Amino acid sequence: MPALAFTAHGYTLYPSPQSAHREVFAYHVFVPHPYALIDLPGMDLVGRSSLFAAHRARDGKMGQLVSFELEVDLRRFEERFRPD
Repeated sequence: MPALAFTAHGYTLYPSPQSAHREVFAYHVFVPHPYALIDLPGMDLVGRSSLFAAHRARDGKMGQLVSFELEVDLRRFEERFRPD
């Protein structure tokens, strides 16, 4: 049975069942809103992306980690995402 959670880049990550990809890519951003709806397919991203529920180890903050294969997608997400 695969592990449900894993640690990477200072976070404990829990894969979202909505995510097509379950890997942490080179570019990622922590969203400190654990219950915000993040619609990655609706953002017209170019490359692959993944979404995780996240626990940041350094301060114990819960949120979500969004990971992108391409830097342009990270920039697009930062421009378009607004928490509920």
